[in-house]
Amino acid sequence: MYPNLYYAFQDLFGIELPFLRIVNTFGFFVAISFLVAATLLSRELKRKTREGLMQYTEETIEVGRPASIADLLINFFAGFVLGYKLGGIIVGGSEALQDPPAYLMSGEGNLPIGLLLGGLLAFWKWWEKRKQQLPKPEKRAVRIWPYDRVGEFTLLALIFGILGAKLFDIFENWSDFLKHPAAYLLSPAGLTFYGGLICATIAIILYARKHKISIRHLADAIAPALMAAYAVGRIGCQVAGDGDWGIYNTAYTLDANQKIVAAQPGDFERTVAANTGYFARRWDDSASIQKANFPKPGALSFMPDWFFAYNYPRNVNEDGTPLRACNDDKYCMGLPQPVFPTPLYEVIMGGALFFLLWGLRKRLKPYGAVFCLYLIVNGLERFTIELIRVNNRMDFLGLRPTQAEVIAVGLILTGTGLWIYLSKKNSASPAKL
Repeated sequence: MYPNLYYAFQDLFGIELPFLRIVNTFGFFVAISFLVAATLLSRELKRKTREGLMQYTEETIEVGRPASIADLLINFFAGFVLGYKLGGIIVGGSEALQDPPAYLMSGEGNLPIGLLLGGLLAFWKWWEKRKQQLPKPEKRAVRIWPYDRVGEFTLLALIFGILGAKLFDIFENWSDFLKHPAAYLLSPAGLTFYGGLICATIAIILYARKHKISIRHLADAIAPALMAAYAVGRIGCQVAGDGDWGIYNTAYTLDANQKIVAAQPGDFERTVAANTGYFARRWDDSASIQKANFPKPGALSFMPDWFFAYNYPRNVNEDGTPLRACNDDKYCMGLPQPVFPTPLYEVIMGGALFFLLWGLRKRLKPYGAVFCLYLIVNGLERFTIELIRVNNRMDFLGLRPTQAEVIAVGLILTGTGLWIYLSKKNSASPAKL
């Protein structure tokens, strides 16, 4: 596992670059997922614009004003925070990078470099405004197309997506959150996708309505982008080992060198007995352990064992038992019993579903159907993976589903119902399909 890019470069290229410790691997792939989604969304909105399905709005802007005090303060503050933290890394070196999340949330840094960079960014803002300054500021009407707002859509999705993902994770693990609130609030791990999806969707709908953007066309354009972003984001979950793995696969075990091998009868019970402290922290008794016995199918005999069971060594959650021959201060843990690598499965399924949506995006009718299909296949994918994924269960209508299973069923029903509603609504007006 690669908790941050330092470990990736060290393992893949044999290069040690301490400053890369501050780049969390999961966050790196999340950033890539947003870039992928923004690119695909922009492409789809431009296509719909060429087809006459999206319209512009006019806005009046004022040009030629000098930089305001607020402009200068915002740039100074952003530059100061960036310089303060980067300066601390430059001066503190490897000590500041031993625990990047703790360092970023601490008051440590370098004041002179922070002031210098803050001043430089404030001066840059003043200079840019000065070059554009007019003798008398003017008001001008400009046309803004939906694809011009992709940056705003992406920013909204980023802010409300992360907030929603963190909030839903806290709600899902409420009792544990009350015991360790700082660990949840400050940790880069522990994000619930559906929480981010729901909160970001609400924010984007409100923004689109405010700017008179067709919700149906926007939804259809964003559906493939969301699925692609989900698949890329799950790469980060797999590579960093952020805890989104599956239940134990008792068909496999770890050998003396902590390699994945086929298990013999009784191996799982011996593993539990040898790691009672670890298992006791997660389960009340051995009978409550979530597990399944799934050996490699004959048709997939060419696949490596880790595709069916993995122990996530050096995972970012620092979950498991100590690894042998690991000399780092952090990230020296691995699961004592291999689990299903469910993030890897979701990468594959998410990628396949993206190509399905992308291939059908011009064919499905009525408008809004592509997003409906996204809701349905997204719910089916997540409900399926929950069958072998570790998650807290809750009491719901006499059942014991996970939070994700409840939301997944809701998405399937919503997508199906909305598709039927849109089809009936437009059946009498084919031109409006």
